[in-house]
Amino acid sequence: MATDIVAQLADSLAKTGVQDGELSYKGQGRKLDDAQSAEEIVKDIQKFEGLQALRMEGNTIGVEAAQAIAKALETKSKLKRCYWSDMFTGRLRPEIPPALNSLGDALMLAGARLTVLDLSDNAFGPDGVRGIEKLLKSTACFTLQELRLNNCGMGIGGGKILAASLIQCHKQSRENNTPLNLKVFVAGRNRLENDGATALAQAFQLMGSLEEVHMPQNGINHAGVTALASAMQQNPGLRILNLNDNTFTEKGAIAMAQALKHLNNIQVINFGDCLVRPEGAKAIAETVSEGLPILKELNLSYGEISAGAALAVVQALKNKDKLEKLDLNGNCLGEDGCKAVKDMIEGVNMVDLLGSLSDDEGEPEDDEDEDEEDNDEDDEEEEDVDEEEIEEEEEEEESGSNKLSTPVSAPRPPDVSSFLSFPSPDKLLKLGAKRALLVQQQVDVTDARKTAEAFLKIASVYKEENNDVKNAVLDTIDTLLRKAFSTPLFQGYSFVSILLVLLGLIKSEDKIKPVLVVPGHLYALEHVVRQDYFPKENVAVLEAFMSRSNKFLESCGNARNGLLSTLQRV
Repeated sequence: MATDIVAQLADSLAKTGVQDGELSYKGQGRKLDDAQSAEEIVKDIQKFEGLQALRMEGNTIGVEAAQAIAKALETKSKLKRCYWSDMFTGRLRPEIPPALNSLGDALMLAGARLTVLDLSDNAFGPDGVRGIEKLLKSTACFTLQELRLNNCGMGIGGGKILAASLIQCHKQSRENNTPLNLKVFVAGRNRLENDGATALAQAFQLMGSLEEVHMPQNGINHAGVTALASAMQQNPGLRILNLNDNTFTEKGAIAMAQALKHLNNIQVINFGDCLVRPEGAKAIAETVSEGLPILKELNLSYGEISAGAALAVVQALKNKDKLEKLDLNGNCLGEDGCKAVKDMIEGVNMVDLLGSLSDDEGEPEDDEDEDEEDNDEDDEEEEDVDEEEIEEEEEEEESGSNKLSTPVSAPRPPDVSSFLSFPSPDKLLKLGAKRALLVQQQVDVTDARKTAEAFLKIASVYKEENNDVKNAVLDTIDTLLRKAFSTPLFQGYSFVSILLVLLGLIKSEDKIKPVLVVPGHLYALEHVVRQDYFPKENVAVLEAFMSRSNKFLESCGNARNGLLSTLQRV
């Protein structure tokens, strides 16, 4: 009988995830709208002596439920770790700030001293940051070591509020002789842009305690990157720096290379998809060769790096005995360049460390190299304009100064226009290795409708049984949508709405004519929703409409079933 009692107790503890001072409801999918629905959790918190960590990830909490839970937390002075990511799924944005305010007030009233605060994947925008502003400035956060706000849609405004809160927290904690010692900062996919990044850089510079910084996909250009570079220099204990999918260009990359000279504890550098270009890569290579003794990972993928610059990077790494991974994929090495890199890697006995080079874009054309040299001499203050458009304008100005004729823009590749007008698998493959970039350059990614239409045209040629076509379609779609979702003017919600209209799932007031739905559309969409660039807040919308009875969707059989299954998992 005693055995049965022990078993029942163990089962009860497992259901609520009670262990080592931690109470967990992680991933239980509870819908807590009011005090009554939160009653069980409230009682568990009240009974839990010495509560140190509360996990609420993967549930959805309304204002009244948050107030009830907050009331229970008012006596929990030993609470240190709040894992509250993905906690407001399906909630209206105005509901979130008061819910956060209630929880924050409770922590302050309890006299808690937090070490971890994770509010990632809550999509609460700038107003949500205001909901935690008071908490971040309070004594409850003087001891904060990890702040995780990934994929929260903060924007520039939220970034500035967050920065001001951290600066105030640092100031007051220092006056209290307990200076803020933040070690981990995570804020990817927040569209902070230059102004938000620059504001946060000021906070980072003051703290000087950071060990990990993750800020991928924030639309930051060289001005913001340069500000972050200056701040990183003041954090000598930095081990991981992830700025993936921001736009460094040579200016930002060179500034970051200078900052890295002060960071001998760095172990992981992720500047993938950052357009560091040859000169930026060479500057980083020079820094690596002169220091960074415990470097483990270096990611310079998709940066328009030439073969010469890539070889300089490999040469710089030859004596790094701690190195575990090097990623140079998606650059402009060319066939001979790829071979040269592999040969050099083999020569320094690092074959197992080099990632795939399968997405190499091939050698750049001579005129592209000249354009880049011209770009180095110009100031490029227009930050949100596409780099190649700037280069074309500069060429036109130069030609106009030499002869009195009207400048003519470089013609767009006719094959791309032909493909987008009348898509076919053969046309897509014939665009060659640079097809993804060519298509992306021809689509106005600030326009949600044009982007949605282009997505469906590309997806329409998808062939599940043909790997060449399948990979070409998915690669092109990834390049297009990654660019779109990282563009500040792009409206993600509008894109999804128009996509549903074009698929015939909702009616349009603008009388947009739906397309003929084919399995390729759904196979491609299934791929897209699994990618990190696709906002998670849009998944529920897609699932709701894809679940409805629709003769066109039903005709797609396995493709629709696979999409629904994926939407329910992500």
